[in-house]
Amino acid sequence: MHSSSTARHLRSLPALGAVVALAAGMTVAVAPAAHAASGATLPFTSVEAESAGTTGSKIGPDYTQGSLASEASGRQAVRLNSGQRVEFTVPRAANAVNVAYSVPDGQSGSLAVYVNGTRIAKTLPVTSKYSYIDTGWIPGSKTHHFFDNARLLLGQNVQAGDKVAFESTGTQVTVDVADFEQAAAAATQPAGSVSVVSKGADPSGGGDSTQAFRDAIAAAQGGTVWIPPGDYRITSSLSGVQNVTLRGAGHWYSVVHASRFIDQSSSAGNVHLQDFAVIGEVTERVDSSPDNFVNGSLGPNSSVSGMWVQHMKVGLWLLGNNDNLVVENNRILDTTADGLNLNGNARGVRVSNNFLRNQGDDSLAMWSLYAPDSNSSFENNTISQPNLANGIAIYGGTDISVKNNLVSDTNALGSGIAISNQKFLDPFSPLAGTITVSGNTLVRTGALNPNWNHPMGALRVDSYDSAINATVNITDTTITDSPYSAFEFVSGGGQGYPVRNVNVTGATVRNTGTVVVQAEAQGAATFKNVTAAQVGVAGIYNCPYPANSGAFALTDGGGNSGWSSTWSDCSTWPQPGQGNPEPDPGRNLVKGRPATATGSQDVYTPGKAADGDANTYWESANNAFPQSWTSDLGSAYPVRRVVLKLPPSSAWGARTQTIAVQGSTDGSNFTTVAAAKDYRFDPATGNTVTVSLPSGTNLRHLRLTVTGNTGWPAGQFSEVEAYQTP
Repeated sequence: MHSSSTARHLRSLPALGAVVALAAGMTVAVAPAAHAASGATLPFTSVEAESAGTTGSKIGPDYTQGSLASEASGRQAVRLNSGQRVEFTVPRAANAVNVAYSVPDGQSGSLAVYVNGTRIAKTLPVTSKYSYIDTGWIPGSKTHHFFDNARLLLGQNVQAGDKVAFESTGTQVTVDVADFEQAAAAATQPAGSVSVVSKGADPSGGGDSTQAFRDAIAAAQGGTVWIPPGDYRITSSLSGVQNVTLRGAGHWYSVVHASRFIDQSSSAGNVHLQDFAVIGEVTERVDSSPDNFVNGSLGPNSSVSGMWVQHMKVGLWLLGNNDNLVVENNRILDTTADGLNLNGNARGVRVSNNFLRNQGDDSLAMWSLYAPDSNSSFENNTISQPNLANGIAIYGGTDISVKNNLVSDTNALGSGIAISNQKFLDPFSPLAGTITVSGNTLVRTGALNPNWNHPMGALRVDSYDSAINATVNITDTTITDSPYSAFEFVSGGGQGYPVRNVNVTGATVRNTGTVVVQAEAQGAATFKNVTAAQVGVAGIYNCPYPANSGAFALTDGGGNSGWSSTWSDCSTWPQPGQGNPEPDPGRNLVKGRPATATGSQDVYTPGKAADGDANTYWESANNAFPQSWTSDLGSAYPVRRVVLKLPPSSAWGARTQTIAVQGSTDGSNFTTVAAAKDYRFDPATGNTVTVSLPSGTNLRHLRLTVTGNTGWPAGQFSEVEAYQTP
């Protein structure tokens, strides 16, 4: 999410080269078999165009930002020129279909529809009107939002195994996916309800029905407003909506055309929006305009269910009191920004069993601005193809749950799920209490971030603007076909704030492009029963940023397998599938590696002795010998020489430190490789000493224990260097 009211700013670093195209699987069913319990229970079944028969040409797979295939479901689609068709085998009984498609910018047209070889009278209109969005104020964005959705009642029933084909009638059309559904018959008017038609609404769509809706709402206080089958045009938003149900005959039948439906800062609540469609005419993203289905508050104890929301800036941008709101069984498509955002002060809100596709920002977000979101949840939602941010994002808040969601095909600037302290504005309420992330499935999620000069993981925990002190429990996660990493721990603002109290339990990772764990912040996480297969490069990338910010400790809770190796070169980013490079024998093995210590004084943290800068330094706790400094080299090496430095400035007077060198291959059992000895540091000779280690020394964890210092009552090193050469 990049805010409905202001642009969010990311740390800007040089761009990394485009990622290579990766293989992507085809999905015919809605959810992959990897975690069948994840996602929404949907009334339709999706079929990928690339798995259908076609006379057109397939595009993709491609993960390159700005390419058409990168925004497609499965990163593949089928391109049709005039006269070419794609023919789907119907997976279930159906009488309705929705097609995700793209046409070249500035063009419109139609697809002819065939059922079992016979062309039907109806056509499916296609247009670029709602696509090709530019958000130049968002760093790293490119023209995006290439796809759109169009739906059609077939006028007949088709059965599993029947054939439904779509043929271009002139305009080039790229078909991505078709959703087949058995739409229920239109509902009838509830007894005692007030029909908008009785108040003058025009179901033909020709007249302006705004006042009729207002009059019906006023007349039905405490009751139900009925929206009969038809198309209704509303030209200005509704407000003062409270203590009323707005109900349609079903979203296939009762359709409201409005780019702003409800816009109100407060409500007494008990508002229920049910079973109709609201389709807007939003063709650009203008963050100063409330071009949303719901903007503001529905009030406490309200609900939104059975809705079809399309072509808005945001589906629901919720502020104020929305206590105990339930948002369920809805479809939110083709928004130029977020699908839904709980913008602070959401208490007891449950968002469940919704389908979201083609959002121009976070599909589902909680942003704890002004007051914390609390005790709220995103559960059993299916999210596909957010094209500029995250599938699900939690920005602050207290006791939040993200459970059993299915997220697929995220694009630039986002992860499948982000748990973050990125605040964007103040006052902001950071993560607190317990954040529960459980039972989620992430497919082809994570992306290259052109601002950060590195990839974003499928599931990201980010201490962007402040340390993460909440307990973050990540359980029963399935991550499949991530183009880069599975789990990322980062301080995205570049300040090195710690990520703490993270527990990852019961995860399955398959076919990740680079690593399983991408650790770039100081902090700690415990991993238990995390299994991985088909890992592209290495199990772990552990290179905190900034380099002197401190180490990230990975605790093995048992039951882990398939990801024990570590990327060895913190000066480069692993590329998908490249494998771990052979280290340069002459390379300093410590530079950029994680460092810890028994203690440190003020800002003189352990990482400063591994940052490559001899002018910064680690200083242990004072007057508390012995003190130890330890670095994890990532792999075991035959270390023959350790070089120790203090700042070269003459202001650092000569001193003698008593130092012993220990080594370990597992980080737990250390042996002495160089006994305690006095080493003289003198600025006249560069304040540098060399410790030679015996032949046969093999260590991954290098520890220096200081028991004395004639110049200051603490251990001090500005640089620790380790080499394989004598």
